[in-house]
Amino acid sequence: MLGMLAAILIVLWLLGFFAFHVTTGLIHIVLVVGLILLVLHFLRGSAASV
Repeated sequence: MLGMLAAILIVLWLLGFFAFHVTTGLIHIVLVVGLILLVLHFLRGSAASV
C-alpha cells in the first residue's frame, strides 16, 4: 500500500514538474513524501519477511 502511494506521488511530481512547469516548493515536498513512503515500504517489507 505504501509502495503504491509512493509511486503515485512520484508520478504526480514528475507530471507537475515537467508537464505543468510547477516550480514551487510544494511539488518538491510531494517528491520527498513519496520517497519517504517508498523507503518505509521497503523497510517494512524486509522486516515482515524475516
